[in-house]
Amino acid sequence: MNIVLLDALTFEGTDLSAFDTLGSVEVFATTSVEQTQQRITNAEVIVTNKVVITKENMLGAKSLKLICIAATGMNNVDLGAAAELNIEVKNVAGYSTDSVIQHTFSMLFYLLGSSRYYDESVKDGSYSKSPIFTDVSRPFFEIKGKKWGIIGLGSIGRGVANIARVFGADVSYYSTSGVNRTEDFQRSSLEDMLKTCDIITIHAPLNDKTNNLLDYEQLLTCKEGTIILNLGRGGIINEDAVAKIIDEKNISFGLDVLTAEPIRENHPLLNVKNSDKLYITPHIAWTSVEAREKLIAGVVQNIKESF
Repeated sequence: MNIVLLDALTFEGTDLSAFDTLGSVEVFATTSVEQTQQRITNAEVIVTNKVVITKENMLGAKSLKLICIAATGMNNVDLGAAAELNIEVKNVAGYSTDSVIQHTFSMLFYLLGSSRYYDESVKDGSYSKSPIFTDVSRPFFEIKGKKWGIIGLGSIGRGVANIARVFGADVSYYSTSGVNRTEDFQRSSLEDMLKTCDIITIHAPLNDKTNNLLDYEQLLTCKEGTIILNLGRGGIINEDAVAKIIDEKNISFGLDVLTAEPIRENHPLLNVKNSDKLYITPHIAWTSVEAREKLIAGVVQNIKESF
């Protein structure tokens, strides 16, 4: 079969040789909108991570039988058109759960422990001039005893909740769908969570109920010293509101996802004064070596099961 990988740069460093056992493989590092149609014209199988596949694309690919989304989210493929044209679409779920959970704590520790400040204080020579053996100029706190709110208690949110509880945090959750219920953790309203929690982490999908969930007015209600981490989707937090409030109130933010990725050069988040209270990573929470290996293995298995 003819297999086309449209944006393999996303999997850089991951072994893709398993695809060669399935058929003839074309691998493209990246694919623009203008290049998509020409590259998939003779494909029986498309593998895409973020490249958008439209109905027009499908109509122009007469041999197309399967679209493999190398991700969990499926919003980059016209699913209705695929069903209409009898083209199978498969994603890979759960491959990055452990990776995202780990990155949640990595971001928290960076902000909670003032890691940037202390690292720089040693490397810029300040510590060498210290009259004492330690530096307590930036106090940090323990997780134990803190109130930790989780927005979105899916598999990732629940994993974070379980580890947070081991650290001794008092964990509560807000269900963005209004359906999710569990007796394992206390359920909270969003209003109460924002007012009372010391740490808030977001692990929810972007939809009509979560879009702009945390805007300026909501962020104003947060406690002084609150740390908010978004590892769900960009758009759940209003980024303009973050850029404004971070210079007005003692709140720290960790963002692994943004509304538009990559971040634009003139983004207001790049010009905040209190940059030590802002930690941005380039959508990497899902990209551990192990997670990408699981992802590729999942895509290969999806192809095998379809033919």
